[in-house]
Amino acid sequence: MAQLPSIRISGLGKPSETVAVIFAEKDVKLSDQAVDLIGGDAGFIQRAAKLSEFEGKKSTFLDVVMPEGTAVDRVIVAGLGEAEELEDKDWLNLGGELVGKLKALKIEKAELRFDAPKAGAAQLAAFAQGGFLRGYVFDAYKTTKKDEDEAAQDWALNLTIQCGFEKEAAEAWKEAEAVAGGVVLARELVDTPPNVLGPVEFAQKAADLGALGVETEILDEEQMEKLGMRALLGVGQGSRRPSRLAIMKWNGGKEGDTPLSFVGKGVVFDSGGISLKPGPGMDEMKGDMGGAAAVIGLMHALAARKAPVNAIGVLGLVENMPDGNAQRPGDIVTSMSGQTIEILNTDAEGRLVLADAIWYTQDRFKPRFIIDLATLTGACLVALGNHRAGLFSNDDELAERLFKAGEETEEKVWRMPLGKEYDKMIDTPNADMRNTGGSRFAGATTAAQFLKRFTNDTPWVHLDVAGTAMSSTKNAISQGWASGFGVRLLDKLVKDHYETR
Repeated sequence: MAQLPSIRISGLGKPSETVAVIFAEKDVKLSDQAVDLIGGDAGFIQRAAKLSEFEGKKSTFLDVVMPEGTAVDRVIVAGLGEAEELEDKDWLNLGGELVGKLKALKIEKAELRFDAPKAGAAQLAAFAQGGFLRGYVFDAYKTTKKDEDEAAQDWALNLTIQCGFEKEAAEAWKEAEAVAGGVVLARELVDTPPNVLGPVEFAQKAADLGALGVETEILDEEQMEKLGMRALLGVGQGSRRPSRLAIMKWNGGKEGDTPLSFVGKGVVFDSGGISLKPGPGMDEMKGDMGGAAAVIGLMHALAARKAPVNAIGVLGLVENMPDGNAQRPGDIVTSMSGQTIEILNTDAEGRLVLADAIWYTQDRFKPRFIIDLATLTGACLVALGNHRAGLFSNDDELAERLFKAGEETEEKVWRMPLGKEYDKMIDTPNADMRNTGGSRFAGATTAAQFLKRFTNDTPWVHLDVAGTAMSSTKNAISQGWASGFGVRLLDKLVKDHYETR
């Protein structure tokens, strides 16, 4: 992975770098602070803007070489448009766009004067977070590179942001950087090749959060067998790599407070098992642990920013492979809950992993709620594309809070239906339920109905992130294959509604 940008907050002062970044509102309106930073006549910038037909519109940039005698050699003007109308998510995207521009220009050191109407510490932190996330590149396994690749790999940005509220901004950026670190961790895990990241290695990543104060337990196959987790274990029995259950605890809230819980599907590689997937595109199934990646990224974020909340993260970690010991279509397994499941398709495996992980979580921790995340169904991708995750819930308030958090973070969700008519689709005469809906219709909903049977009426949300966690749409803050979707969404939910200060 390329080096991430280094972002430092400072008070107002003269520039210490030769490249300055300033903001311009619509019609190239420059603030007095911006003019003070560059130490030159605003008219020079405005004449250059006129020649370049730069009007200060949002997300546009102007690169100006300054005349001799100016305090800086080069000025990058970032357009804000109508600055007073910008929301936090706009500042997030602007930060990403600026870092993308600086990278394209191969600028490695710059100083920015952060001054805009109605923009304070929260907006500066969002801006910095967007820039930090834009710098992520996964190239750890490239040993030979073209000249342009080498230049990109060697590029590392040092950005100083000057503002008139240094203390507040530094505190806000510290929290935002902690969350960004969780996003980067999730991205790295999804991007890592499956021969490197197996269930055991993934569980070790959870254990590594001990450095941040997260308590971790790792259950092996023998321990899970004693608990009756035969749904989860059945998925992994065709692999030579042993399955694991990782339990992470962040105790940042008051002692005795009921914890929040998050459960992630961690199928480190999904071949489909005996119900083998088609060859084209199977390589992307290294990302079938995107839900677990989001959960570990969230736990990193909560611990790194010392969130005042008690939270549990549970990861069901398996590999789904075909061999002589693999689970077969027609098998019937008994889950930890005691409910029996007829296996009709071994490629509908994620819900089996989550069935035991969800039951374990509600049974042991009695949490305030359970939110599970999983790259669960192609049907959800068909319905919503790469732009929103599917949301299924038995709790209207929790669902609405998540929807609002998604709109504010731009990790968007859309609520999908549950109902008795869908629940009947997973009934079978041979067991308590089957692991498919019996047809290609309503696949995302029948998968969610399956999971609902293991919640034991705990307030619950299922997020199907099949279209958003991997092979996601490129945007201002994410230019790679893995997005880290879910970390910022869930951190926003927790921060806005469940922390005790």
